[in-house]
Amino acid sequence: MKLKRVILSLAAVALAVGIGGSMVHANADTTDTTSDTSSSATSGSTVQTKALSKAYVVYGAGLASEDKDTVASALGVKSNYSALTATGSDYAQYLNSAGTTDASMISSVALAPADPGTGVKVNIAEYNGSNNITEVTSQQYAMVATMAGVKDVIITVTADKSVSGESALTGVYKALAADGLTLNSENTQAANGVLDATQPAIDNNSSDKKYPGKLMSAVGSVSSDLAKQRQNGDDLATKADIEEMLEKALAKQGIDGKTNQTQITNIAIALSKVQQAPVSTSKTYVNNVTNVANNLANSIGDKMANVKDFANSADAKKAENFFVQIWHQVVSFFQGLFN
Repeated sequence: MKLKRVILSLAAVALAVGIGGSMVHANADTTDTTSDTSSSATSGSTVQTKALSKAYVVYGAGLASEDKDTVASALGVKSNYSALTATGSDYAQYLNSAGTTDASMISSVALAPADPGTGVKVNIAEYNGSNNITEVTSQQYAMVATMAGVKDVIITVTADKSVSGESALTGVYKALAADGLTLNSENTQAANGVLDATQPAIDNNSSDKKYPGKLMSAVGSVSSDLAKQRQNGDDLATKADIEEMLEKALAKQGIDGKTNQTQITNIAIALSKVQQAPVSTSKTYVNNVTNVANNLANSIGDKMANVKDFANSADAKKAENFFVQIWHQVVSFFQGLFN
């Protein structure tokens, strides 16, 4: 009886620790939920309110069937990934852009859970040795997804032929919806406006590998400040106000001289729409976008995420195995005492 009581007590302690850990993660995932959901006509969550439960791969509907296995390999897809297809209708739903055909949905994405606090990190994977995403950068994907309300995921993008890459985020939003979280379409549309507005500036500075990260960092920091203004009850910023804020942010990143006035104006207009979207009412968004902006300031190239960023990383598994071993040792110790 004593052995049973001891084992039961230890089990209760372990259960309490496990429940406590779960409660901490649950609270972290649902922080500020009152302002992170929306009941507007364009219903959906303001920001991602729970961790992604599993990994997904979303193939573009225009992907040739004979290339599917090679694309899956490039994306690092494993047998436990749930497979979906992104269609032209999905693009219209999330980005409010009619007339997109299935055949034009070429790029594919893989989406995996990241450790809490990681933010959004994006890798552009080569297909048969070629980077076929010709315009959109990893840094743009990361910031735009964050503005749409995404958090703590690792996105990998590839394509079997040369494409701009603009439709890739459709797959991300579809995977989240399949996982039980549909993002507010006002947010996804406003975020896509930032993608369109930043593209000319990035195209004009294609020889500067540091430029995309610095530009998107500046854009993210301005969006954070605009969201804070809205949450404080201040009047929404005017276009002129946002241009001034953006110019200061660009100067801080050292790229003000590389970004012309037309580009600044267009980005400011796009940022204004993000400030007006539901995402800017969320305190969680302020934390998310600030975190990603900080990560992007020195981000260079197509690879933002490492193995350690994944929620199922080797380090996490080692830690889990360690505690399992300790538990077995404790149980064995007490069993030995009473045998």
